[in-house]
Amino acid sequence: MPGLIGKKIGMTSIFSAEGKNIPCTVIEAGPCLVTQIKTKEKDGYDAVQIAFDDKKDKSSNKAMIGHFNKANTSAKRKLVEFRGNFEHLNLGDVLNVGDVLKNDRWIDVTGISKGKGFQGVVKRYGFKGVGDATHGQHNRLRAPGSLGASSYPSRVFKGMRMAGRTGTDRVKVINISIVKLIPEKNILIVKGSVPGANGSYLIINK
Repeated sequence: MPGLIGKKIGMTSIFSAEGKNIPCTVIEAGPCLVTQIKTKEKDGYDAVQIAFDDKKDKSSNKAMIGHFNKANTSAKRKLVEFRGNFEHLNLGDVLNVGDVLKNDRWIDVTGISKGKGFQGVVKRYGFKGVGDATHGQHNRLRAPGSLGASSYPSRVFKGMRMAGRTGTDRVKVINISIVKLIPEKNILIVKGSVPGANGSYLIINK
């Protein structure tokens, strides 16, 4: 199995054998349950769908409840599909972090970054602003500056770096080191930070 679904619990620190204080992120990785197995003959490609985190049946529609009933499980909050042919997996199998990541030292983590709302160009893109408040400038220290020509083309080109919504982007951090596994609690501790707020869902790839 190439990965799991997890939930970010928060950050902590662990002392290494050399006495260094290592900042770490604690992730609840599983148990995940196999809810669908796709095949090239039936669906056009090979993949396995796994689900994580229970929720009440009344919070799901009838189609999804029927989908989960096929795997003999209750409703789940998060579904993720992993491409590939996994002949050793069956519908309803439970995947734990101790089984999937027991021989791995490095993983990739994907999540939705924290939202920061509507921000200006200084915070969003690191602009330095117009500069000193000389030559009669007024309240222009954090302005974006020129946006383009005037008479032609008389518009702002798409993709111009301007103020706007910041954050809530899909971010993937690669080659994160696994510091510790706690299989009995499905806890995964990795070195450094991962994208997302506490309580947000993460996709863990081997």
